[in-house]
Amino acid sequence: MKKIGIALLGLGVVGGGTYEILNNMRETIKKNEGLDIEVKRILERNIDRCKQLGVDLSKITQNIDDIVNDDEIQIVAEFFGGVEPAKSFLLKALKKGKSVVTANKEMFSKCWHELETAAKESGAGLYFEASCVGGVPVIRTLTDSMQANRITSLKGIVNGTTNYILSKMSDEGADYETCLNEAQKLGYAEANPTADVEGFDATYKNSILSSLAYRKRVPVEKVYREGISNVSVEDIAIGKELGYEIKLLAISKLTDEGKIEARVHPAFLPKNHPLSSVKGSFNALYIHGDSVGDVMLYGRGAGALPTGSAIVSD
Repeated sequence: MKKIGIALLGLGVVGGGTYEILNNMRETIKKNEGLDIEVKRILERNIDRCKQLGVDLSKITQNIDDIVNDDEIQIVAEFFGGVEPAKSFLLKALKKGKSVVTANKEMFSKCWHELETAAKESGAGLYFEASCVGGVPVIRTLTDSMQANRITSLKGIVNGTTNYILSKMSDEGADYETCLNEAQKLGYAEANPTADVEGFDATYKNSILSSLAYRKRVPVEKVYREGISNVSVEDIAIGKELGYEIKLLAISKLTDEGKIEARVHPAFLPKNHPLSSVKGSFNALYIHGDSVGDVMLYGRGAGALPTGSAIVSD
């Protein structure tokens, strides 16, 4: 049986969920896939968090060199968020020939070219399914399942925080601030919610998904962005009267001239559109291919186990 040693960079929500899945599913993965996957090292400063998850403390390190110089580690999975130190650590791992798995959409969308170049030079793998829409397999659908199609458009609800807030505003008639506070209490929104509510998170994901769909780089800075902080109860009420729901959408399309339009903003959707029924913190991606027609992928777009599921799949 093939043995695979992995290292986890960070043991927060998603890192902890990944650790739990790998432990709980180890025997099942052995049986189904013929792979014995063992967590060899964890880069983490919070020792209490490690104890909480029952981690063998001898596996803990605060030095990335302990990981990149360990020949028993073939795969490095990263959960930091932000560009640095994640980018530097992953480049080190790739240059040592270690395959990389990441859930970090901001870093990946901004540094994709550097990471891909390093991976090609060393022959290492670079995987990022968990960077977009949590546990929903949107990356593999675009890269592995749609080869017979010319994809002409994407439309998606790719941020659970904003969808929860807008769903709450629509269902209960509450204002934006009240729904944001509720989302923060439930852990759906960060203490500083700017990345979510102002559309940055969705923009990173739109850049990645559109680049894959159209086989051309769509830079983050070229994606139009508008958040939901100015959406009012009146906007939602008027939309309902006219038969629409308001959603924060990540939209892109390939024009007849071969150009790509990409944007993130609140939009009115007809109530009979499949995306209108996506409520709460759930996500969905609506894809149009010239051969298959319309395809929609739906599921949990965040959380320890859904995102950990995508990491383990990679």
